[in-house]
Amino acid sequence: MKNYFFALLAIGLLFTSCNDDDSSDLNTSELTLNLTGLENLGDDFVYEGWVLVDGTPQPTGTFTVDDNEALSQTVFNVDTEMLEAATKFILTVEPAVDPDPAPSDQKYIAGDFSGNSAQVSTSTAPAVGDFSGSTGTFFMRTPTDEMVGSGNNGNDQYGVWFGLPGMPPTGNFTLPELPVGWIYEGWVIGDAGPISTGTFSDFGGFDDSNIFSGEIYNVGPPVPGEDFFNNAPSGESFPLDVRGRTVVISVEPVPDNSPAPFALKPLAAVAGDATAPEFHSFGLNVDATFPTGTVTR
Repeated sequence: MKNYFFALLAIGLLFTSCNDDDSSDLNTSELTLNLTGLENLGDDFVYEGWVLVDGTPQPTGTFTVDDNEALSQTVFNVDTEMLEAATKFILTVEPAVDPDPAPSDQKYIAGDFSGNSAQVSTSTAPAVGDFSGSTGTFFMRTPTDEMVGSGNNGNDQYGVWFGLPGMPPTGNFTLPELPVGWIYEGWVIGDAGPISTGTFSDFGGFDDSNIFSGEIYNVGPPVPGEDFFNNAPSGESFPLDVRGRTVVISVEPVPDNSPAPFALKPLAAVAGDATAPEFHSFGLNVDATFPTGTVTR
């Protein structure tokens, strides 16, 4: 009789457990991500999804992306009531070990729900910005190895500066002002890979680096850019001739996940042969480098 009683008890517990699991499943719904253009963030950072509910971001889960742009997870179980009430999806870049439960400042792409889907891109607030009308110019000159007032010394192919040449040079970009968590960075593609010219947020001011500049007047003009004379990176030979090389403006997360350029490259062009006072125009590179996709609930 005692064994029969315990058998009934065990069956009852199993039935209750199954009912609890079924009840839990009924309280969640699937959120599916179909995203392209995301890059591998390395070991220290992950992507995290959020849905905006009554103005408050709620997490939907983290994932990584491999070198082939494949997501480690594309379907997430999210509280049904919360998901149905969501008005927006937001994707952020987060530390892999993250003590802060709130979204980071690095809000990458976003989209408003229309029915059960959201088209996501960088241009929907609070994402990084709309780069569809990006334009800009750059010129080759080497002001940091010249004596002030001495004029051109005939080696302007070893420097690149962003804007228009003049006395002084001026900024010449049509780019959005970036939100907190993002910054612009200039690059020249050298023989061994990308070489940073420094990060900046002010198109008409100095950037944060002059480590490759000449030794006579190494402050440079009041626009972002760099001369390439000193401290050549491994695999590079300085002075570096910029002619025929790719020049890039990227958008970088802060903090930065990598010393290489981030996926967002709104402006890129190959430098011609003409040095200052001639200038070169950037081409538009948005379609090739910016993530897009659809999120469905």
